[in-house]
Amino acid sequence: MYEAFYGLASKPFQLSPDPSFYFGSKQHRRAKAYLDYGVLRSDGFIVITGEIGAGKTTLVRGLLDSLNRSNVVIGNVVTTQLDAEDTLRLVGAAFGVRVKDLPKSELIMALEAFFVSEASRGKRCLLIVDEAQNLTARAVEELRMLSNFQFGNQSLVQTFLVGQPEFRAILQRPEMEQFRQRIAASCHIGPLDEEDTQRYVEHRLKCAGAEGKPSFDADAFGALHKASQGIPRRINTLCDRLLLLGFMHENPHLTAADVEEVVKDLANESASAPPPPLRGVNGAHAADDDEVVLDLDLSRLRARVGGDADLGALAQDLAGLSLDGQDARLQRIEDSLLRLERINTQTLALLQKLVGVVK
Repeated sequence: MYEAFYGLASKPFQLSPDPSFYFGSKQHRRAKAYLDYGVLRSDGFIVITGEIGAGKTTLVRGLLDSLNRSNVVIGNVVTTQLDAEDTLRLVGAAFGVRVKDLPKSELIMALEAFFVSEASRGKRCLLIVDEAQNLTARAVEELRMLSNFQFGNQSLVQTFLVGQPEFRAILQRPEMEQFRQRIAASCHIGPLDEEDTQRYVEHRLKCAGAEGKPSFDADAFGALHKASQGIPRRINTLCDRLLLLGFMHENPHLTAADVEEVVKDLANESASAPPPPLRGVNGAHAADDDEVVLDLDLSRLRARVGGDADLGALAQDLAGLSLDGQDARLQRIEDSLLRLERINTQTLALLQKLVGVVK
């Protein structure tokens, strides 16, 4: 929407990972050096951890793009809470190996045969396991057993395990000792500091074709770092809305006050999100969406308070709680109306601007 206003060739702050926008922060350069070393070893496990949105996937994709893809076969797996055998089936499916209805013994033999076949053709097999923090201990053990497959002195498969910080805690368990001995390289990607936050924003704008617009006050980068806590994906979200704000105000120069306005808008949008559905007495759904009913089992409650006599006073208390809930819901509705009014004002300004361009 705003690319033409700033003279950009593409959107600079998309949320989806894009290797063409890879930014080599101090931490990312260090992580990539470790990974390059691990890849050169051609065996074992490479472990990459970091907060959500820290750039793990972009780092891996950038690394894979640097490889000779004609000599590499890559299988990608996104894990959920699966048992060990289902994890192996996902691995087989990722490499295009027929795994349906095979018992575990034949599944393992089919995987080994595929890896041997690729190695005999001079190809390497790389397995990328994303969301590794969801792996069970038994699933990790099955992946370790795959690393035992060899063709001569060559390991048949190398595995990248990409996950959130809690995966590091999983690896420190005593039962993971054998697995830890197979790790060729490990790195953790933390948040960007304030200097790298500024360089990150400027880098992505340059990749999108920016030439002088937008411009930023020096304080704006500090505000961006504080609000995003240095997490790249959060920076993208803030900057995307920040450029939209500048476009709406027809002002290509952005300030710390603009950042604060965007942060406030995002906070209000989160606060005005619809609440989860409430249930009525004994777990039944409330009949009316505007009615706030507590989830109570009165039969259990009666047994605990000692009879019907005490329930009368308790019912009065519950009525007061329901009124409090109504007040909270009315406040959320009011916040939503204010947000809608703000959106309508911005939309009207945009339409007026588009009409002016057409004329």
